[in-house]
Amino acid sequence: MQANGAGQGQESSELSCLNSAQNGESSSVGGTHSNGLLSSTDNGNNVGTSNGSSVGPCTGTSAASTASSSEVGSLKKKKRLTQAEEDVIRLIGQHLHGLGLNQTVDLLMQESGCRLEHSSATKFRNHVMEGEWDKAENDLNELRALMHSPNAIVRMKFLLLQQKYLEYLEDGKVLEALQVLRGELTPLKYNTDRIHVLSGYLMCSHAEDLRAKAEWEGKGTASRCRLLDKLQTYLPPSVMLPPRRLHTLLRQAVELQRDRCLYHNTKLDNNLDSVSLLLDHVCSRKQFPCYTQQILTEHCNEVWFCKFSNDGTKLATGSKDTTVIIWQVDPETHQLKLLRTLEGHAYGVSYLAWSPDDTYLIACGPDDCSELWLWNVQTGELRTKMSQSHEDSLTSVAWNPDGKRFVTGGQRGQFYQCDLDGNLLDSWEGVRVQCLWCLNDGRIVLASDTHQRIRGYNFEDLTDRNIVQEDHPIMSFTVSKNGRLALLNVATQGVHLWDLQDRVLVRKYQGVTQGFYTIHSCFGGHNEDFIASGSEDHKVYIWHRRGELPIAELTGHTRTVNCVSWNPAIPSLMASASDDGTVRIWGPAPFLESQEADGLNENCSHMDS
Repeated sequence: MQANGAGQGQESSELSCLNSAQNGESSSVGGTHSNGLLSSTDNGNNVGTSNGSSVGPCTGTSAASTASSSEVGSLKKKKRLTQAEEDVIRLIGQHLHGLGLNQTVDLLMQESGCRLEHSSATKFRNHVMEGEWDKAENDLNELRALMHSPNAIVRMKFLLLQQKYLEYLEDGKVLEALQVLRGELTPLKYNTDRIHVLSGYLMCSHAEDLRAKAEWEGKGTASRCRLLDKLQTYLPPSVMLPPRRLHTLLRQAVELQRDRCLYHNTKLDNNLDSVSLLLDHVCSRKQFPCYTQQILTEHCNEVWFCKFSNDGTKLATGSKDTTVIIWQVDPETHQLKLLRTLEGHAYGVSYLAWSPDDTYLIACGPDDCSELWLWNVQTGELRTKMSQSHEDSLTSVAWNPDGKRFVTGGQRGQFYQCDLDGNLLDSWEGVRVQCLWCLNDGRIVLASDTHQRIRGYNFEDLTDRNIVQEDHPIMSFTVSKNGRLALLNVATQGVHLWDLQDRVLVRKYQGVTQGFYTIHSCFGGHNEDFIASGSEDHKVYIWHRRGELPIAELTGHTRTVNCVSWNPAIPSLMASASDDGTVRIWGPAPFLESQEADGLNENCSHMDS
């Protein structure tokens, strides 16, 4: 956050705070404040004090400081400002200037002995804002020695001439614009592609057409401020502060606090007006989905799977009782009610997959099941009941992103790609599939197999490659929305996070009890910052993606929790399915008195990492 020191040296006496009462300089540019920046007052004159004397950097006669000027001077001599203090004063001055409090800025700079920016930068800024392009080009020669790279002069000159060219065109001065293009921009021999684009603007019939095609605000303060923002990037901050630097630092601080908040689960808002800068950001645990909101008891046997629809409006649950139940989520109360029951799955339902548009739902059974069911969720009708052979084991399924195909397979060596009518499109021989996932590109299918690995299979060119290799069986896995991360439930090991692009193990999450049961974990929350998993110790565990220790353990189930699903549209809503025959819906603490809410902690123990 401190100035990087580039471009200092012989200019240091001008750039840093001067520590005596006689250190000021008057501005060499008419109509500017003593802080070196253009006045935003209506008359353009220097801000005057109540007794009529102008506020200068070394007068020491302002109304606010006349009576105590000797005290201020002696204080300055006693205390030399640190670099950090100088930076803070400059940041505050820049922010106040942006608010139009120029007299306050003058007093701040006078009393501190600081200056907002180098005098050459001040001249340059003023000439750009006034559209005096020839003078601005001359200012670049003075700034050359202060730049990060001398080559930046060409880029800065190109930006200046581009603005000059566009303003001539907008004013209808086509010949002058053409002279800038041919006589000034082209000889720079820089960014010729952009010059070709600029030349095309000569054909614009009117100013509105020019502004639209150039995506330019037009001649005036707005476009020149944007130009200055671009030009500043080539100058060290000790010469000219980056635009709105204090606002940027405050926004970064807020973002960092949110990023470090274990329970932050709301949409990020980068607008500083939406937060208080007077307090550190903290999210209450009671806002987090770790309290039982509802217990669904309509299944009459073990519940093996649960999955929210992609739009978050429905929940599908599959059970050993041979049924699939579709639940409707109330958008306001977040309560679930039974919508319809899909029956006839003789072996039970151990896996469910929603189509991308949530029109269809595919249900698979356990290892000895050779069939899968494709249901129309809207009508409750069975569209397809697929079985290639009674010897098959179809235990997993994944939809292609186009919604017109799906892949399915099992541990007996079946791996099929089918259409919505169950017709076989392609097959891969000899792959004993444990779990499947289609990547967003629509070409690659990930499959975990009995060799403790995940491989990528391309059905178009029939190629495959190893992506993940574990030392123990991969019982299930799921993939983040962006396709970058995979979450694995590994037998006897627990939950592992892999980076699929770099093919590296990122993190092992602690706490969960994972034997050889198939347990399904999930990503969840805004930006998928959280991970949740069931466990054989009857609990639901939640981690922040960056931390290995759980931030919450949810109790309430009385047998193994087989599956957890986080609502993709309502980050504060989560479901878990258990061998105890129930589905629990988890949400924030009810709106009770504080002591009553504290009493709810018996089913949500928290572990800060």
